Amino acid sequence: MNYEMKTVWSILLRLFHWSLVLSIVTLVVTGLYINTPWTNTTLEGSVAFPMATMRYIHFLAGYLFTAAVLVRLFLYIFGNRQERIWDVLPVTPRNIKSIFTTLGYYNYISDRHDERLGHNVLAGMTYVVIIIAALFQLVSGFYMLYPEAGFWQGLGGTIFGTQQQGRFLHHLLMWLFILFAFVHVYLVIWNDLKSPEGLVSSIFTGKKFKHKNV
Repeated sequence: MNYEMKTVWSILLRLFHWSLVLSIVTLVVTGLYINTPWTNTTLEGSVAFPMATMRYIHFLAGYLFTAAVLVRLFLYIFGNRQERIWDVLPVTPRNIKSIFTTLGYYNYISDRHDERLGHNVLAGMTYVVIIIAALFQLVSGFYMLYPEAGFWQGLGGTIFGTQQQGRFLHHLLMWLFILFAFVHVYLVIWNDLKSPEGLVSSIFTGKKFKHKNV
């Protein structure tokens, strides 16, 4: 078969991806510790401050997470053709068909593969949902971080109600991101093995391999 290399992802998209990966891993580890510390509490205020350290790292990772989400929102509007949100919205006959084609492909019902330069619509819409969840996650995080800030307290109070309700949703959404990460890694590797398009390497190089007629 004749393939050609095509540039798909910009450097900004790839930086967003790896910043999100780094921040989510750090936030999950430190968040679990903040919720249920696993070190000896006698360390606190004596030879070390593990809770304060974990909280500080958590806050730094939260800012990185926020920056990554804002970059992705920017690319949804101003990115290249594959990065813009219009490429994955199920508003055209081709995109609607893509959902069913991908479902059949993932469930071994059909061998037909929606060969696109960017994301298939099912994956693309999943990422949109995750970014929306990320917005709620970062708002709830800042709601808890800045109890004295009128802006965050007003926004957080309107969306979540009490701080405890915001904290509960913050913790719940963490498990959504954990589940998404496992499913995402599995499907990316599965797709890379099933389709010779260089899906895994594309997030490093920004390039994919496609049939010359695509």
